[in-house]
Amino acid sequence: MNVQRAAEIAASPVMANVTFDGDRVYIQHVDEATATARIYPLDQPEREQSVPVSQLNEH
Repeated sequence: MNVQRAAEIAASPVMANVTFDGDRVYIQHVDEATATARIYPLDQPEREQSVPVSQLNEH
């Protein structure tokens, strides 16, 4: 996924089907300067992490 699309998803009120390592995730924030996203698995909101946007997949 590219940074612009990740930022669009993060800003949208509509839930997108995004995965990281096979798990569906919620994108909280995108840092365009570092091309990273703050995410967490939908079923484990306590597992927040920052990951490269390039490792996110939209289905």
